[in-house]
Amino acid sequence: MARFDPEQVRACMRRSLYDFMGCDLIVSMERGEISPRPVIGAIVVASGVAVSFLLWLLYVHHAPSDFAGRWIFLPALNALLNGLCAIALCVGLYFIKHRNKTAHRTSMLLAFAFSSIFLVSYIANHALHGDTIFPGHGLVRTLYLSILASHIILSIVALPMVLTTFFFSLTGRFSMHRKIARFTFPIWLYVSITGVVVFVFLKAYAY
Repeated sequence: MARFDPEQVRACMRRSLYDFMGCDLIVSMERGEISPRPVIGAIVVASGVAVSFLLWLLYVHHAPSDFAGRWIFLPALNALLNGLCAIALCVGLYFIKHRNKTAHRTSMLLAFAFSSIFLVSYIANHALHGDTIFPGHGLVRTLYLSILASHIILSIVALPMVLTTFFFSLTGRFSMHRKIARFTFPIWLYVSITGVVVFVFLKAYAY
């Protein structure tokens, strides 16, 4: 049986990545030659466009009545993805505290993947069903709206911060990565956890 040389496999994977993304771009990222200013500027602009679209989806778009009783699993899926993201973030923190950088990166990429899938599911849910009005009253309503407001505001802040933190990591600017990650991590974790909490409130009073 033929045996694969690990070095040859890694070299092959590296060449494939070079072909996919472009050799010059990969080398520039690894050497830190890409200037951060235009990239961060693009991240801020892209985040602004994404947030504007979501606000339009929430407060302007009218959901079609045809989907009133269909795809009702999406809110639960969103909560699950938020929960998985929170777990991946905590695992990633554990690994970096123990200086396991490879496992840390894998965990954070998983958290990013969960958040990305959540965003797609979230958009689909609101496009099909619209916004859900919380029917509770009194102290419960005040608590729910406070959590929801903080969740929405910090999710707007988290998007460009997460992308910027990943950019610094992928380009080898680990000093800047660590500095911004100290703020990105708790915000990202809070947004993920409160996403689950918001679902629990709606599950108890609205769904």
